[in-house]
Amino acid sequence: MANLGTTQRIPTSKPSSPTTDTYEPKSPHEKLYANFKFYCPINLPLTQEVAASRIIRNLKHIGLYYTLFIWMILFITLIPDQKVSLILLLIMTYVTTLYCLILRSCPNSHLLHRIIDKKIVLTFLVIATAIQLIMTDAGTHFAITSTCSVPVVLLHAVLWDSSYDGYETKEGSGTQELAPLTSSQNDSDKSSFCNYLIE
Repeated sequence: MANLGTTQRIPTSKPSSPTTDTYEPKSPHEKLYANFKFYCPINLPLTQEVAASRIIRNLKHIGLYYTLFIWMILFITLIPDQKVSLILLLIMTYVTTLYCLILRSCPNSHLLHRIIDKKIVLTFLVIATAIQLIMTDAGTHFAITSTCSVPVVLLHAVLWDSSYDGYETKEGSGTQELAPLTSSQNDSDKSSFCNYLIE
């Protein structure tokens, strides 16, 4: 009576084993997000040595962006009151940019890279800018900007874990910069331009 009117079929195929196939996205929209991975580069360092190495590495790799951050704050604070200081800051910015572009355009120059140390020249330009700001009564702006922005930069340098290389670096450049200032050309073109500058 329990099987009244029903018949059970005997399976003719083998029982299916658990499949190891992964899900295959079908539409292009699904394929776009199939390989998506989320990475958060901000985390706390475990030890003081890791924090110090992060600061050094981040100042080396993204120090230009830190400098631009501090420069923008100083520029904005100088706009309302200190017009002469603002003009001198812009002049020193153009001189520094010109020096950096000459360095980039002449990679084989023995004079620019071996004899004249880049760190000494850039330190001299920073000191000259600070003296000009102090002499034009913008020393308080400079001190307040430095006092407020340097801790923010150092905090970011400690928290930013740049061991994950989510951005492309140019392999041919000697410094492995994130955003090269000029596109790569033939070395002969660059050296001929350097010879023109030296003459």
